[in-house]
Amino acid sequence: MPRLDHETLHMILDTLSKYAQRRFQPEYLLELDHNDTFPHDVLNELYDPSQLGLHLTFIEEQYGGLGGGAYDIYRVSELMASLDLGVATGVLATFLGTDPITVGGTPEQKTLWMGRIAEESLLLAYGATEPQAGSDLAAMTTKAVPVEEDGKVVGYKITGRKQWISNGGVADVYTVLALAPGGPTWFIVEKDAPGFTHGKPEDKHGIRASNTAALYLDDVYVPVDRMVGGVEGNGLAEAQAVFGYTRLMVGAFGMGAGWEALRRVIRYSQERIQGGAPLSQKQAYTHKLIVPNAARLEASRSYIEWVAERLDSGEEGLATEGAVAKYLSTEAGNKAADDAIQGHGGYGYTREYMVEKIKRDVRITTIYEGTSEIMEWTIARDRWQSHLKSRGAFYLDWAARLDALHQREPQNGAGIAALALRALAVVLERCRLDRLTRHQHILFRLGELIAFAEGAAIFAERVVQKPTEAIALDVPMRQALSRIFAREAALKVAADGLRWTLGAGQTDPQLAQSLNLPAIYQAQDGLIADMDFAAAQLNQVFAKPG
Repeated sequence: MPRLDHETLHMILDTLSKYAQRRFQPEYLLELDHNDTFPHDVLNELYDPSQLGLHLTFIEEQYGGLGGGAYDIYRVSELMASLDLGVATGVLATFLGTDPITVGGTPEQKTLWMGRIAEESLLLAYGATEPQAGSDLAAMTTKAVPVEEDGKVVGYKITGRKQWISNGGVADVYTVLALAPGGPTWFIVEKDAPGFTHGKPEDKHGIRASNTAALYLDDVYVPVDRMVGGVEGNGLAEAQAVFGYTRLMVGAFGMGAGWEALRRVIRYSQERIQGGAPLSQKQAYTHKLIVPNAARLEASRSYIEWVAERLDSGEEGLATEGAVAKYLSTEAGNKAADDAIQGHGGYGYTREYMVEKIKRDVRITTIYEGTSEIMEWTIARDRWQSHLKSRGAFYLDWAARLDALHQREPQNGAGIAALALRALAVVLERCRLDRLTRHQHILFRLGELIAFAEGAAIFAERVVQKPTEAIALDVPMRQALSRIFAREAALKVAADGLRWTLGAGQTDPQLAQSLNLPAIYQAQDGLIADMDFAAAQLNQVFAKPG
């Protein structure tokens, strides 16, 4: 997948930032939230090629777009989420809606529909989720019945219901997944098709500037040329094929909103005086509510960028990596927003302060496009297979590479991340020997531990070799954050791994020693000094101008 050149990407980001400074005043965003209003005018302006043409970022050049790649989509998504996650979700919904066409459409379908989306700035919606099936697409009940004339299929009549559809009540075009005789299949449905209606907007906890509505299809006739790909039965494979991209995008949402909350609480801490000094100078505040969140967010950023670069290089089959990226970043963003409310005290609990809204908004990122629990299951299922196929070498080999990196770059946290990976390999092998994955909860907890360990490993590997350009943190600062996160990951893997394997009945009396807990605890040496340094640096980076 191609990427935009550096200048084009930064022009888009700069134009979007300037638009937001003019358009996205806090009072306006709070009004949208309070009134549960979908801002049609804003989406029209964002999509208007004479102003921003934001939707063109993810449309290939041959269809009239800019041809952005996964890295470009991540950068735009992060910025959009930092501005308003509800508006960002409206943009995401169009990206999702095009996915079935992009992945499975015939050349003629791509030319027609992607060309129309680019030229007419159409809003799209992605109609997959159902009331009873939830994220389990294989359990859907929406049916597509063939319509024949002279023994030839000329179209389909679709009947069913879709739930929790972003842009559901405002889109121009919908891609709808339905069960045809040959299996799950995507269809393109326009808003004015007879028998096609939508419900009232959902009264949501957050992202209230987005439109979410149920879709109702009652014998909706769709001509055969609007069956995506022209062949029945490829719908689930086409949905799976884009998870690497879409989950990366939602991950960027969680990270962008989390960092916005963190920026606000850092600024607040610089102004709020307690006991004769600002809160920004108090360890009890910064080391609990600020620094750990910065470490988690930047660890997730490294993982997102790693996956984005692999996608842009043309690599396929990154659904597991996309799940890790989404899990780490959305959980980190949700925690950062929660701690930002705590950091504001009573003010944070009021709607006047934007952190309250950010917290309600970012919560959805751990739910839509696959819940955190589904991410845990996906990660554990796939990496469990990697452990088995490699006879336990998958994470041990990775740890050896980190040890070699530690010899070259001892400040990266790679040695501590290696401890996390080795402990993870021990936990996985013990689960194999004692058949502990027969317990569903154990499998899910493994997903969490794997995500943390891999996040620490990728952060340590990229902190110098691939420094991010997305945020103004220098290398020593990022190295400190990498060490902080690696310590957390190593302790989590060993302590939680011991806890859950013991709880499930593991049989090795020497397991604690095998996990190398003494070394992991020893690796915590220097943690407070790193947190002191990180807190001071964050105060400098986010100091108020003037």
